[in-house]
Amino acid sequence: MTSGFRNYLTLSKPRVVLLMLLTAWAGMYLAAINPIPWWLWINATLGIALMSGGAAAFNHIIDRHTDALMTRTKNRPLAAGKLSLKAASAFASVQTIAGFAILYFGVNHVSALLTLIASIGYAGVYSLYLKRATSQNIVIGGLAGAMPPLLGWAAVSGQLDAGGWLLVLIIFTWTPAHFWALCLHRYEEYKQTTIPMLPITHGISFTKLNIVLYSFLTIACSLLPYVIGMSGQLYLISAILLGMGLIGYALKLQFSTTDTLIALKTFKYSLIYLTGLFLMLLLDHHLLIN
Repeated sequence: MTSGFRNYLTLSKPRVVLLMLLTAWAGMYLAAINPIPWWLWINATLGIALMSGGAAAFNHIIDRHTDALMTRTKNRPLAAGKLSLKAASAFASVQTIAGFAILYFGVNHVSALLTLIASIGYAGVYSLYLKRATSQNIVIGGLAGAMPPLLGWAAVSGQLDAGGWLLVLIIFTWTPAHFWALCLHRYEEYKQTTIPMLPITHGISFTKLNIVLYSFLTIACSLLPYVIGMSGQLYLISAILLGMGLIGYALKLQFSTTDTLIALKTFKYSLIYLTGLFLMLLLDHHLLIN
């Protein structure tokens, strides 16, 4: 893999996009009444991936000065000067336009417009304004990042049904604790920036308490697919077991005196939690229809 290609790939945040696609696929299959045509699956996957990658690239562009101040992000292509602003802007624009065209002409206009709104919400409203305006930035702005299940749902059904919004709710409640754990791990770095993250504005103890509370809220929301009959017992058992791990890490962080190490473990487990939760949603749905 050439250095140039790697830099462009980094701009698209491929690991984040892959997790978004997993949740979008869950939305697609849960919305499907009949088998999903192969061309629809490919177009929806490619369109959502490209527009998500474009929004991620625009986020890199907007945050390039802040990224240069933090150890975690200082080697990103723009922060490190590996790519020019013009090249990154062109790359982000081409991805966004191509993704929108694929969704609009190859899937349906609902999914195309909804994905565009989510992209603008993340790259524009969150990155440009909310991130620097309030300590609740990740709570409010998290809605844009929580949209992929509904994007997948709309791609198949052409509608914005309650089931799709329920999947959004799970990610929306998961996001604050997930990101605040990372903020605790990188506390000293965030102190060097002007971003009003919760640990900086309200303190470490308050942040840890909020991580516990949001973890409980996430677990409660994760049980709703079973409550409304969207999923079966396999998912219920999996959600409970995964949730026990989530709250276990949150409580361990709450009472820990070594915040940095436990915070990182909490952050990493939250990724395992969400991935596992949506994988089990897909598996449970597959077993139910067979």
